[in-house]
Amino acid sequence: MSSVTTNDRTADFFHGYAGGFNAIYGNDNTLFNTLLNKAFRGSMRERFERAVDGCKPAEGKTILDVGCGPGHYGVALALDGAKEVVGIDFAKGMLDTARRNADAAGVSKVCTFIEGDFLATDFDRTFDFAILTGFMDYMDDPVRVAQKAASVVTKRAFFSFPSSRGFLALQRAVRYKARCDLYLYTEAQVSSILRHTGKRFEVRSIGRDYFATVYAD
Repeated sequence: MSSVTTNDRTADFFHGYAGGFNAIYGNDNTLFNTLLNKAFRGSMRERFERAVDGCKPAEGKTILDVGCGPGHYGVALALDGAKEVVGIDFAKGMLDTARRNADAAGVSKVCTFIEGDFLATDFDRTFDFAILTGFMDYMDDPVRVAQKAASVVTKRAFFSFPSSRGFLALQRAVRYKARCDLYLYTEAQVSSILRHTGKRFEVRSIGRDYFATVYAD
């Protein structure tokens, strides 16, 4: 029996994909990327904007970025005045990129990026906000993830869940089959998961994703 876990497969994939994923948020405004972003990545931009705006005013706040990837959320919030940003990811390549991005933005003293499994990490503290966008896609126990995220925030936790509807969901499922495990959701499934937090929540459809907010305050 293989000892490779879901997290191992996902970490390996995203370790190698760090550079490409980082470029999605960059300024490569070629015609191809402009069309690609408009057709396939609009919800990625929207969930970024919704999560960052949801943490405002960020000044003096503490933020936990779960599945932080190349650190764009944390860097943006640090530049907006956040007191502390902690990013956690299980892909070393992503974390290396996140640290470089924080250094380049001059916010490395505000941002800390750690390698680890969110569910297995004892933070021994709370944060004002938590961001879990592009993370639930790869979690085989979304209820535990949602419950833990709700337990470590004093204000709000923001999530994205990839929709199981439509052509984009189908092509993504086929594309990711050989790379890592991918989990897609209906709106009813998202609501069912978030009810287990015991907190008030909202769910909105934003194209290929559902964007959800859990209110701890």
